[in-house]
Amino acid sequence: MIPFLDLKATNSRYRDLISNAVERVIASGWYILGEEVSSFETEFAAYTGSKHCVGVANGLDALTLSLRALDIGPGDEVIVPSHTYIATWLAVSQTGATPVPVELGVDSYTISASGIEEAISSRTKAIIPVHLYGQACDLDNILEIANTHGLSIVEDAAQAHGAKYKKTVIGAHGDAVCWSFYPGKNLGALGDGGAITTNSDELAKSLRSLRNYGSSVKYQHDMLGYNSRLDEIQAAILREKLVLLNEDNAIRANLAAIYSEQLCGTELRLPVQFDYSSDVWHLYVVRHPKRDVIVRLLNERGVNTVIHYPTPCHLQGSYEYLDFGVGSFPHAELLANEVFSLPLGPAQTVQDTYEIVGHIKGALACL
Repeated sequence: MIPFLDLKATNSRYRDLISNAVERVIASGWYILGEEVSSFETEFAAYTGSKHCVGVANGLDALTLSLRALDIGPGDEVIVPSHTYIATWLAVSQTGATPVPVELGVDSYTISASGIEEAISSRTKAIIPVHLYGQACDLDNILEIANTHGLSIVEDAAQAHGAKYKKTVIGAHGDAVCWSFYPGKNLGALGDGGAITTNSDELAKSLRSLRNYGSSVKYQHDMLGYNSRLDEIQAAILREKLVLLNEDNAIRANLAAIYSEQLCGTELRLPVQFDYSSDVWHLYVVRHPKRDVIVRLLNERGVNTVIHYPTPCHLQGSYEYLDFGVGSFPHAELLANEVFSLPLGPAQTVQDTYEIVGHIKGALACL
């Protein structure tokens, strides 16, 4: 089998760096919110061009704590994309607020600015644009809408480490930018991890308290907080991998370029690149009405693909209470039936990629 993403091979390239990072933490004797977390926060803030970085336990907590820090809760509404990973919606629900879905733009996997405008009500408090699959949203239009209506922006950048909007690295456009360091991400830890970047001193202070039981001073708890702290060992590993992130993203971009060139003119609907976005190709997502057949044929040929995502959030059992039935968000439902992601990762070779292309063309010829 050609794996969808070979994490063992990916991290084997960092074996010595990772081992040294872990040994450094063990030798320090400080295992929670120590020097490694502090240093990573400083380095990742600098990488993203933001003033502050607050490390947390995972990407979902990054979103939830950001909404909490912005005083969003029961009775409020937060605008979210109709097509995204469910964590985007769950974060809203965990605050007691209501997610309000908006369809994506034409040929885009990111939220439609015009749809946002139409979805705003007197209860709307924030917008969560998701930089999905490694592609930046068209932020200028979204920021203008937010400013006009006095709304907060919480960016979901879990899949966009190093992506740029109009040549500026994602990380400081909105009020808060939320990150996941799940192992399969472009910047992935060897376990769970997350962070929030922001230019707001006040927001950063609140987030640091919220992640640590609502405490800024030991045994004094001024907020109803969480236990959501980036692990010291994971932070040490992320520090080493951050240095090589741009190099890994360049490998992804080269493989994506091969896919785009070699699959152009086939029956597959390929990703559309926009002038405002410099993609980091967390995923290379294609579409076809006979997706399930193609996926089966590729699996028979030894090519492992993944569907991101097979069931839209509004049709998940956890969101039955919102009373969205089939047909409520037709674009999201169409994508759920057509999209699939091709193998792509920094350990994948050019030769592997051409081999995958050959299998794809062979599968398409069988339709």
